Amino acid sequence: MSDTVWLALALLLVFEGLMPMLAPGRWRRLFAEILRLSDGQIRFIGVFCVGTGLLTWWWLAAD
Repeated sequence: MSDTVWLALALLLVFEGLMPMLAPGRWRRLFAEILRLSDGQIRFIGVFCVGTGLLTWWWLAAD
């Protein structure tokens, strides 16, 4: 189980690093746009991501 968690973290880091590596200008513009969002909008994005992640985890673990 712990190996799976470490592998998932490694894959997350790979995906997170792709955009700054391949398109650093676009990545910088994206963060500038994110800074303009309100706290409520950012919180909604966070809740959506956590909820989607938990549902996906539950779906995959149901085997």
